[in-house]
Amino acid sequence: MFGGIGRNQPAQDYQLQAMLEQKQVKDFMKMYSNLVARCFNDCVTSFDEKSLTERESTCSKNCANKFMKHNERLGARFAEENQALMEDQARK
Repeated sequence: MFGGIGRNQPAQDYQLQAMLEQKQVKDFMKMYSNLVARCFNDCVTSFDEKSLTERESTCSKNCANKFMKHNERLGARFAEENQALMEDQARK
């Protein structure tokens, strides 16, 4: 994935890998936070009961499913574009 990993010293490889893992966790937590905020704001309308209404529960599930499918599609498109860019650079 990153051309420099194999050429670095082992300590640098480990440090780079740790930084990448930390960024992935941070990105996942940001995505999860956005999902929760968006679906809560769109679906939860009443605070009269201690649990969600059936409509709120259904809305939340649909919202979460749509959000996850969107992110999967976005990730796939990004990977396709990245692959095409890498192939173009390899040809030059």
